[in-house]
Amino acid sequence: MTSFREMTAADMPQVFDVRLATTENAVTIERLEEKGVTPASLAAAIEASAKGWVCEEDDKIVGFAMGDSKSGEVTVLALLPRCEGRGIGKQLLLMVQDWLFASGHEEIWLVTSPDPVFRAYGFYQALGWRPTGEIIDGDEKFVLRRL
Repeated sequence: MTSFREMTAADMPQVFDVRLATTENAVTIERLEEKGVTPASLAAAIEASAKGWVCEEDDKIVGFAMGDSKSGEVTVLALLPRCEGRGIGKQLLLMVQDWLFASGHEEIWLVTSPDPVFRAYGFYQALGWRPTGEIIDGDEKFVLRRL
């Protein structure tokens, strides 16, 4: 059974397992640590200005998304590869979007690969996100305005 709920600090080990399992936008634990992303930093973030949601199947996290209410950024969306194409990513993204807009942002943003060959590039565009052409640390900034 698939269910969605708000992320807690106790979810961080499973969240990291999901993020490290992604294939198209693969990342190593060392690279995350270089960027200051650790289980402790994410747990602290959700105690401050960030919020996230997880998708669970059989009590195991299979996907998650997070955003930051201060910046209006969708900071991460990740799924286990076996769960792609089932609407889970879309649902998680919508949860973060709704929260960021409810937090007062008229425009929210995220970064993704600027290469249109990557699935994420078309995924975000299909959901109304627009590329800006601005490159941040090798990724392109996409924006979405409140309707």
